[in-house]
Amino acid sequence: MPQRADFPEFGDLVVCTVTNVKNFGAFVTLDEYGGKEGFIHVRDVATGWVKYIRDHVREGQKIVCKVLGVDEEKGHIDLSLKQVNEHARREKIQDWKNEKKADKLLEIAGTKLGKSLDQAFSEVGEKLLDEFGSLYGAFEQVTTDPDALKDIGLDKKWVAAITEVAKENIELPSVSIDGLLEITCPGPDGIDHIKKALATGFGSDEGEIKIHYVGAPRYKVSVTAMDYKLAEQELKDSVSRISAAIGKAGGSATFTRKEEK
Repeated sequence: MPQRADFPEFGDLVVCTVTNVKNFGAFVTLDEYGGKEGFIHVRDVATGWVKYIRDHVREGQKIVCKVLGVDEEKGHIDLSLKQVNEHARREKIQDWKNEKKADKLLEIAGTKLGKSLDQAFSEVGEKLLDEFGSLYGAFEQVTTDPDALKDIGLDKKWVAAITEVAKENIELPSVSIDGLLEITCPGPDGIDHIKKALATGFGSDEGEIKIHYVGAPRYKVSVTAMDYKLAEQELKDSVSRISAAIGKAGGSATFTRKEEK
């Protein structure tokens, strides 16, 4: 897979593979930078006194480090393991895995056009990085917006190939939220009004809405969307439409964010 030929910058988080552990520190290779070597001094391995360094790092281990300093002339890269918390580590590893997957997807797109991965990266990969910040981000964007590649100067054949591969291989992240709706309507035709009111709760452009009967007069309203903000807004709008519709029919609706047990 294509590797960055340059050096990381101060403060960057980098994915490393531990190659050699000594009492005074650990040598690693930087997976994203062509296997360049970095060094973690024992004082930067963990907080507090490190009695046995191998309690914290071992050969072959995949770790995430923070860049403390870079000397490009000497090829030295100083790193810290202790300055990376668990949340940052997990995020960086996931980003790294996503980029590896994106490299594979770009390779698949290139194969459709008779191009190698290196050719694909040279012809379109660098443009995608400049435009979207990451290859995986480009594939994700294409999945949600088929026109995302139209105005960045790519050949139409590349646009078609990348779009096809993205739709076949990228499953967008989503979140699901729900709440409990109690809806009533007096009169002999009350149930018909309730059904019509509930029908107004569908029709979202930003998520998937489901309404399930729990037990009179309760219904569970669920929304699945790309993020919590969108999901919350869609849930709010759905309940508002239902409440307005049943209100016009002389009924009432009460919504609670979490289902009661």
